[in-house]
Amino acid sequence: MFKLGVITDEISQDFQTVVKVCTDYDLEAVEIRSVDDKPPQDLQPADVDMIKAALADTDIKVCGIATPFFKCDIDSAEEREQHMDILRKCIALAHELDTSLLRCFAFWETGKTEQRWQEIVDAYEEPLRLAEAERITLGMENEASTSLSTAALTRRFIDELGSGNVRAIWDPANELYADAGITPFPDAYDQIKDVTVHGHMKDGDRNEAGEMVSVPVGEGLIDWAGQFARYVEEGYEDYLILETHWRPASALSEDLLNRPGGAAFSEAGEEASRYCLDNIQRMLLPLRGESDG
Repeated sequence: MFKLGVITDEISQDFQTVVKVCTDYDLEAVEIRSVDDKPPQDLQPADVDMIKAALADTDIKVCGIATPFFKCDIDSAEEREQHMDILRKCIALAHELDTSLLRCFAFWETGKTEQRWQEIVDAYEEPLRLAEAERITLGMENEASTSLSTAALTRRFIDELGSGNVRAIWDPANELYADAGITPFPDAYDQIKDVTVHGHMKDGDRNEAGEMVSVPVGEGLIDWAGQFARYVEEGYEDYLILETHWRPASALSEDLLNRPGGAAFSEAGEEASRYCLDNIQRMLLPLRGESDG
């Protein structure tokens, strides 16, 4: 069966708090994003030592690094070079934390994805060389704010690169936000499942104004019970990672949703994540042959 975990800053900037929540819910992994208000590329040796020490007496693994790689302007040579430096630093961090998965993107949405498609693909020539040399998997996440906004585009991109070092991170909720998105499960999932090595869990629904907003996992438009059942049916054994995004009191700003990290992003994250984990655990009971009371 698949393994469960969380993105660190969806709970707290304090790593010990993250570990406590993981222990309370018997979670098996963390995906590293911001820790102590530092994005992954800025974590220092002392931070890495702290993470290792906090996990040393647990069975919790680091399953990936949630990098912001190539969430940048495709037309800015300066930004692209900065992001290549981010990639190199995150590869080194991955080796230090004994993981081989880096979450990646393919530039901010320009509204001209088709016209610029070959340019987007070609931009991954050097990152792919690095990944292959370093035995790293670049996990391309379908993300509505980027050029790979849907499962279909993400699958097309991966197929065109044609490398086993580039796979998919499937996020059903992100498909909801994409202008060209389709029903996340089963329709979009069926487009991307064959190249998926990692998954994120969050949910969304429309508010009274018809705008898509984050809601607790299992309380939105995504058929999470069906998605979980299909994962079990098809023998998916990799990680599903909670990326809550919902907050109980006030919604996160669009900028924080597109550029997650730091204390403002993590505020009330522990409460939100515990609520979502409770929902997830209830949905998983029948798949584990258990009942809810």
